[in-house]
Amino acid sequence: MNDDKLARVRKLLAQAEDPAATAAEAEAFNAKATELMARHGVDAALLAASDPGREVVGDLTVELLAPYAHEKGSLGAAVARGLRCSAVLRKRREDGSTTYSLHLFGATTDLLLAEMLLTSLLVQGTGEITRRPVPRGEHAAAYRRTWWLGFAAAIGHRLEEVERAAARESETDFAAAGTSAALVLADRAALADRTAAEFYPDLRTAAPRHLSGGGIADGHAAGRRADLGRTGRVATPSRARLSV
Repeated sequence: MNDDKLARVRKLLAQAEDPAATAAEAEAFNAKATELMARHGVDAALLAASDPGREVVGDLTVELLAPYAHEKGSLGAAVARGLRCSAVLRKRREDGSTTYSLHLFGATTDLLLAEMLLTSLLVQGTGEITRRPVPRGEHAAAYRRTWWLGFAAAIGHRLEEVERAAARESETDFAAAGTSAALVLADRAALADRTAAEFYPDLRTAAPRHLSGGGIADGHAAGRRADLGRTGRVATPSRARLSV
């Protein structure tokens, strides 16, 4: 059943990207794909609750490309928490340069959905920020750094809304299994957090960053427009963690 639903998501995404689709059709396909992605993750959680051991917690690494790789990590952390995963932002210095990657932990279904969505949002965000001129009087790099943080915050809020709606729609099924959606999904997220903490016993919370750019509002508006149903948790950006 899970594989069938994921196949439907992929089909809807392909239909939305078809050049022959009208704007209204593409929007409808993307909206349905977003709904199915949320329901797919909730269904997987329900099945795992009734059959312990069905899904194991795994991990994957996403490379964050410059420029603004640190800020893109905030977006990855947002997607991770929204889909019940844990995100660790890793920083590496080599040959005078700094690179970033995001190490994600979560149930296999949640990880797959998080990777798909994050990949899509990175492409969408890069396209938006490339096309948008920097406002007069703004320092380009400062504006774009804060733009990414606004984008991440909007995505985080939207994912929370979508996932909450999917959980409400499934509450009857969870009750029939003798539990609740809120409890099962919270336990799933907590297991991802514990696994990350075991893998990185010396984790520390990243210090708050004080950025001067004025791109937050523009990035937030772009995040409200972004497609959440394309290919591709939400921690707020400040919850991304650095390994030491």
